Amino acid sequence: MKYEPVIGLEVHAEMQTRSKMFCACAVVDNTLAAPNSAVCPVCAGMPGTLPVVNERAVEFALRVALALECTVNPVSVFARKNYFYPDLPKGYQISQYEEPLAVNGRLVIKTSAGEKTIRVRRVHLEEDTGKLTHVDGGSLLDLNRAGVSLLEIVSEPDIRSAEEAVAYGEALRHILRYLEVNSGDMEKGVIRFEANISVRPAGTDELNTRSEVKNLNSFRALERSILFETERQSKIVEAGGTVEQETLGWSEAKEQTYSQRSKEDAHDYRYFPEPDLPPLKVSEAWLTRVRGELPELPRTKATRFISQYGLTDYDAARLIEERVFADYYEQAANRQSKIENPKLIANWLLGDVFSALNTRGETLTRSTVRPEALGELVSLVAGGEINQATGKIVLAEMFESGRGAAEIVESQGLKQVSDESLIREMVSQALAENPKEVESYRAGKLGVANFLFGAAMKKAAGKANPQVVRAELEKQLAS
Repeated sequence: MKYEPVIGLEVHAEMQTRSKMFCACAVVDNTLAAPNSAVCPVCAGMPGTLPVVNERAVEFALRVALALECTVNPVSVFARKNYFYPDLPKGYQISQYEEPLAVNGRLVIKTSAGEKTIRVRRVHLEEDTGKLTHVDGGSLLDLNRAGVSLLEIVSEPDIRSAEEAVAYGEALRHILRYLEVNSGDMEKGVIRFEANISVRPAGTDELNTRSEVKNLNSFRALERSILFETERQSKIVEAGGTVEQETLGWSEAKEQTYSQRSKEDAHDYRYFPEPDLPPLKVSEAWLTRVRGELPELPRTKATRFISQYGLTDYDAARLIEERVFADYYEQAANRQSKIENPKLIANWLLGDVFSALNTRGETLTRSTVRPEALGELVSLVAGGEINQATGKIVLAEMFESGRGAAEIVESQGLKQVSDESLIREMVSQALAENPKEVESYRAGKLGVANFLFGAAMKKAAGKANPQVVRAELEKQLAS
């Protein structure tokens, strides 16, 4: 019998606030900061301390909820999620449960089988835990991360494959980065996935016992753990066994899951309203302002780029990978409020410009070639004032000097030669200087034409219009 996985994802995303969720401690980069250097009595869980909600974190959460088309609850409630773990200094986590910030959203993903909508059950606020590092003889505790603003996004069990899970994770990460809520640096643990996985006979609607794989911090780990767990559970069911409800870890080295503890239900956490925090109220005016400040989201932007600029799906997808890429492209394409050669601009940006940036070790935001300057360069090429080869020379000079394309062309005398009489003379000279190649061409070796074309272009120092040169060469070779 064939089995299919039923998958729901919980995504935990640290928000890029300057201070933590319930105290004034700075949010620091744990890969750089000294351990326990950003801790106060509140996030260390000292008795008698009182939490205060970070307004910026709430606003970031609202951005995400609205981008995922959720219904935002006008009143939500913080709760204590009680459990003991060494990196949880209070002995409980402040989270939301029965009355979360937002519910009933959706996210459209792209897969090899086409688009699919994944429902989002809830978006809620909570605080992060500290970090344990296990060493020989014990464990080291760093509370820098304890209390950092955390957003939990819970999907419905609508995902049916590892591919869909990765597509969902990538699409969600893309949105979080566009909203400037999360950096997306998965290697630093700022986004972590937890996959709830069960299996059932393919084509049925039943929901069976699930296992939860915790703390997956890469798309590879997410994919491999789902594939492994799907196969593991399928073998158990096929053999007539019972899948246990448990919490699993993922071993990257062994590429397999391992049991951590029996899976807790909600009642095991003994949720109750946080007595030190009042209900969180979101006014309609606040919600309207946040909605009005949302940027154009990746999927919408890609669709518009294809229809407005005539780009391919591939080019549009590459340009919207980062907001800075998309913004740069649009500024170049709309130079002087006039859209000129938008497809050609995409070709130059994705090809020569990105290649030069990689070679120079620069980023687009720090490049000396501004969007308007790239638009000017492409216009010169498209308008026949310089050819493609000269354009590459000009671009290299633009990177070095920061000057505009037109200025460089003028100062260095790089303007393309299109005068037919001059080109006729250059081609004639090239043929006269290469009589053996001309004879070979007329004897049937047509590939020699490329050599003769290069000889004619060399006469013009590469500045001749190649279309005019080729046409004149064919004419003279035929005569």
